[in-house]
Amino acid sequence: MTGRPRSSSPRLRGHLIRTAVAGALLASGCGVLPGVSGGSREPVTVMTWAPGSTGSEGPRTVDMAGMPAMARTYAAWINEQGGIDGHELRVLTCDEGDTAVGASACARRAVDEDVVAVVGSYSRYGRAFLAPLEAAGIPYIGGYGASPDEFTSYLSYPVNGGQSALVAGNGKQLARDCERVALVRPETLVGDGMPALLDESLTAAGRPAVHDVPAPEEATSYDTQAAEALREAGGGCVTAVLGQGTETFFDSFRRLEPEDGGARISSVLGSVGQSLIDRTGGRKSPFEGAYVTGWYPESGDARWEEMRRVIRTHAFDDNRIDPEDTGVQTTWIAYTVLKAVVEAMDRSEITAGGIGVSLNRGTRVDTGGLTPVLRWRYADMVGSAAYSRIANAQVTFQVVRDGRLVTERKGFVDVSETLVDARLRG
Repeated sequence: MTGRPRSSSPRLRGHLIRTAVAGALLASGCGVLPGVSGGSREPVTVMTWAPGSTGSEGPRTVDMAGMPAMARTYAAWINEQGGIDGHELRVLTCDEGDTAVGASACARRAVDEDVVAVVGSYSRYGRAFLAPLEAAGIPYIGGYGASPDEFTSYLSYPVNGGQSALVAGNGKQLARDCERVALVRPETLVGDGMPALLDESLTAAGRPAVHDVPAPEEATSYDTQAAEALREAGGGCVTAVLGQGTETFFDSFRRLEPEDGGARISSVLGSVGQSLIDRTGGRKSPFEGAYVTGWYPESGDARWEEMRRVIRTHAFDDNRIDPEDTGVQTTWIAYTVLKAVVEAMDRSEITAGGIGVSLNRGTRVDTGGLTPVLRWRYADMVGSAAYSRIANAQVTFQVVRDGRLVTERKGFVDVSETLVDARLRG
């Protein structure tokens, strides 16, 4: 023994060096992740926006705060596993306040922050947010479908067919059982296109054309429209697609409907959902027995279990995130798309342009059966100028039974031809 300390082994020295480097990178904010070799892959920064509960204008303003909350939850989960293909996922969120000004401000912030995509978001103001994104070449992946512009912009990659697909599907769902149908819809340009979408399915099944009942979006009572719809349906079906106004309409309708039942009611997801059914009485809700057309499998389907597990693990106390909410589900699917695209690129640096190229070249996205396999090549799109970006024109048929939205018909129903034919007729 000489009293000199023994030098550490090469393996130990290497471990100490790697530990020191990792600590320095973490301290500097470079975001080395568990399972990521040496932090050699750059983080992927995206944005998710939606109107939230703060800063909203008016009592009827949409609140979709669960979508940005779901985005952050997804990031916490995926980063715990080492990120997306070794890239840390950084999620920025923005409250667009359900205004055109707010949507534009969120888009400009996305450009300033140099995000590579806007993912799983909600806004009714497509023209306000798409122009800044297009100028910067930033893809818009999996919007809710609240704006028709999402289905025409060359940088939009929707995961569902929007409200048009729901209305077209609703016509198919009602055509089987309803001798006559009255449609209560917004007195807007978007609403003006709804009757043709239902008519295409109804007349193909030998049913009379739908009776059209335009209605103001922000009304506090719909007694006049409810009386007209009840009269014209003649014991058939009344379907209402008024967004948040749908609950108010059916309040008016229920007061006028005879006790022995005057018509079967119907709607689409986004106008009616599980939370509304729960809030209005569950099994005793006026929506009991209603037909509802959706984009995805029912919320209790086993295919949602991974999303539910992630919410339980990483957001168990966040009451903004409702796994039965269609917005939350859309955000989950949109981030599934982002993950597939980044993994397919297999690069150390992910850019907005690279993501767009990968999507346009036909990256195949398997969502675990929550949608059909998604691709956005030209050959995958619906052949209509009005819906040129729809790559998933399939819907699901649901019904309210014992206070729960459940499957009324198994599988997806394709409404591509209905969308095209209705547009040509219109």
